[in-house]
Amino acid sequence: MRLSIRHTTRYRFQQPVAHGIQRLRLTPKETQGQKIHEWTMEYEGAEEQFSYDDQNFNHVTLVAVNEGATEVVVSCKGLVETEDHHGVIGRHAGHMPLWAFLGQTKLTTPGPKIRQLIASVERSEEGMVATLHSLSAAIREAVDYQTNSTHVHTTAEEAVADGAGVCQDHAHIFIAAARALEIPARYVSGYLMMNDRVEQEATHAWAEAYVQGLGWVGFDISNQISPDTRYVRVATGRDYRDAAPITGISFGGAEEDLHVDLAIEQQTAEQ
Repeated sequence: MRLSIRHTTRYRFQQPVAHGIQRLRLTPKETQGQKIHEWTMEYEGAEEQFSYDDQNFNHVTLVAVNEGATEVVVSCKGLVETEDHHGVIGRHAGHMPLWAFLGQTKLTTPGPKIRQLIASVERSEEGMVATLHSLSAAIREAVDYQTNSTHVHTTAEEAVADGAGVCQDHAHIFIAAARALEIPARYVSGYLMMNDRVEQEATHAWAEAYVQGLGWVGFDISNQISPDTRYVRVATGRDYRDAAPITGISFGGAEEDLHVDLAIEQQTAEQ
């Protein structure tokens, strides 16, 4: 499937910025089942400094906010071709060793609620993938999807305790549980084309677990499926902080407003 993507992020500041640096993870990965035909990024109120691939093979662009800016706009657009591999990404790559994805982080450390959730999941006779799908279903049943119910600093344990969260929380809970079961797991940020619309509400997040004999396998807990051709992988990491689309610091102008416009549509070969 060929997906045309337009993604604009707009920051407004209360006061003119004296100095600011933004780290952007907005360029999709070249991975199994995903080919990048075109991808461009343009900026207003900021200038690109340099780019590099980080320890997770995420392509990172560093931009400096212009002195005196009260608004920064980052506009991305491109064309990505995807294939359906039933969520299987395959072998491990990157500078991070596989064992690094067994260690818990501040956002994923399990507490009594997650341990109780793990205990409720039956181990499937059909193998590890089936068991992980059962874990995904248990998480989705325990934690209702509710927009604006959590924030980027909400931990997996807090989301289970509250019984509500968004895709980021579902992914963190799955990762916490998988690692507690000694299964390497990681966070994925990216795009999902919803079938009933072009304009999307936000970027998406899901999780991947490393299964012996298959490699990395994706699980979208919020939608209860493994990623298919509608999904575009952008960044991966141990949790949200490693894969966040935009992170950074600024001096002289506290952030006031963040607005995202995202459109994804299937493109025919004739377009």
